[in-house]
Amino acid sequence: MLNFLRRFIYQFKEYFLLVILIVISLSFLASNEKPEVKKIRTFALGSFAAVNNLLNFFTGVFSSDPSINQIKEENARLMLELNRLRKQGVENQNLRNMLSVPDTSKYDLIAADVISKLVNKIQGNIILNKGSDDGIQVGMPVLNSNGLVGIIADVTDNFSVTKTLFNSSLNIAVTVQSINVDGVLSWNGSELIIKNIPTTYEIKVGEKVETSDFSTLLPPNIPIGIISKKESLALGLLHTIYVKPFADIRSVSNVFVLKVVASKQINQLEMNLMK
Repeated sequence: MLNFLRRFIYQFKEYFLLVILIVISLSFLASNEKPEVKKIRTFALGSFAAVNNLLNFFTGVFSSDPSINQIKEENARLMLELNRLRKQGVENQNLRNMLSVPDTSKYDLIAADVISKLVNKIQGNIILNKGSDDGIQVGMPVLNSNGLVGIIADVTDNFSVTKTLFNSSLNIAVTVQSINVDGVLSWNGSELIIKNIPTTYEIKVGEKVETSDFSTLLPPNIPIGIISKKESLALGLLHTIYVKPFADIRSVSNVFVLKVVASKQINQLEMNLMK
């Protein structure tokens, strides 16, 4: 058996070497954020997505059910509306003006299918079958009926790339819903975390985390997840909070793009923080 494997590897060693070099090249390509490389990456992803989308069409043509997609879209709208009303209830208890709360339910939703997942330890991306021809723009939030999935990072005419919550270059301004504690959510390679929260705040496991009013990149009140645990750091003065997302990022197959674009100047500044 070992002799057979040795002969097989020796006979096809050039092909094995080619595959290894291609994998290494793609890894460097995925992590490089230079404009020239991003253009090549977007073109390559668009070409790959077109082929993958065609295959998915033939395999799923007999199994798709429009009514299921309509139910998922309605669930997403209800999720946004429910979270907005819950937020208004908290602010009303604190004697704040309810009219100051933005209404995320007024935004249009663009339904999209996930046609490919490019997920490793630090670069969690998905490709959608909708692009600029469908109204998709860089910076738009991506969610499903459970909560936030990510944000549009690259767009071609018919496809788009989403940086998911499981991407180490994506940093999102968030708030703990019940006590309005703000922080920055990021992916550390294995978990979603919020660093440097003062221990003077009474943070409880199970509390909900959502997008913050301070974010100009995303509208507020989009559900993200719940606090799964917390750790005290720096002599007990600061907390690191761990968040379990509502959306199952690794198995998501259908999403909605929230058709909202932030102020271009502020959006450009904050998008730079994602890189």
